[in-house]
Amino acid sequence: MAAANPSTRTLSLAQRDTLLAMGMVLPAILYIVLLLGIPIVLAVVYSLNDVTTGSPVMRFVGLENFTALLDTPDFLRAIGNTFNITLSTLIGVLVLGTIQAELLVRPVRGKWLIRFLILLPWTAPASLSVIAWLWMFDSTFSPIDWVLRGLGLLGHQGALFGDFDNTFWLGRSGFALFSIILVNVWRLLPLGTVIILAGLNGVPRDILEQSEIDGAGYFRRLFHIILPMLIPVFGVTILFTFVFVFTDIITVFILTRGGPANATQVLPTLAFFTGVQGGSLGRGAATALFLLPVLAAVSIVILSLIRRREI
Repeated sequence: MAAANPSTRTLSLAQRDTLLAMGMVLPAILYIVLLLGIPIVLAVVYSLNDVTTGSPVMRFVGLENFTALLDTPDFLRAIGNTFNITLSTLIGVLVLGTIQAELLVRPVRGKWLIRFLILLPWTAPASLSVIAWLWMFDSTFSPIDWVLRGLGLLGHQGALFGDFDNTFWLGRSGFALFSIILVNVWRLLPLGTVIILAGLNGVPRDILEQSEIDGAGYFRRLFHIILPMLIPVFGVTILFTFVFVFTDIITVFILTRGGPANATQVLPTLAFFTGVQGGSLGRGAATALFLLPVLAAVSIVILSLIRRREI
């Protein structure tokens, strides 16, 4: 009996590996198509039609929904607030994350407990943690106001935070924006710290030891060696933080619902209030689609810069 051809047997094994790989990847492809692809296609269809929750009939209007949004002051303000909150959160996460990572990379007793406490805001459900902050910013029983009054920064003439008894964090536009940024930084700081800490642990020890032998001080090593080597890591941190904050609806929805007087309205909440609560699905879908080109452009730029830096 003739033996099987080795090339045929090898080809069969390769085909089996290909089928196995396709079978492993197929669930992820189905997940992306069903939970991401179909909603995006529906959003594009709705944005080009005049469709409401009260009527199943769609009337094609082209780009009318988009042009109408550009003439709406609330939409333009929402764009400004979205970028303001996102960029401010990015700066806070990068600066504080670098400081925390630099402290955690050193040998300290109880480091595991410190890392656990730092990771708590990230592991806690977002809605529950923001509700806790809602209580902390309460206009009457805020513990933050209690501490400020105890420090003499609130409640008398010439105080830093005013001469009234309460700050009204969520009732004044400037303080409301600051509160949202503070909560976002608190939520995303653990993620940024872990990413930067992983980058710090990957810095070659021999380079740092050689710089110490050459007489370089701490800040010179930090700004001339460590931080330049962490630029790709910072890029990953910026990308994740930007995507999370730019598309986040939980913080603004729970804390302010876009108030006071739309002072903290962002694109995700405006799309929800317009499309779901307001019933104008076409206008709400058009509002949400303004997020896609910005996210795509930022992702492409950051990933290309990271790749160029690594090369």
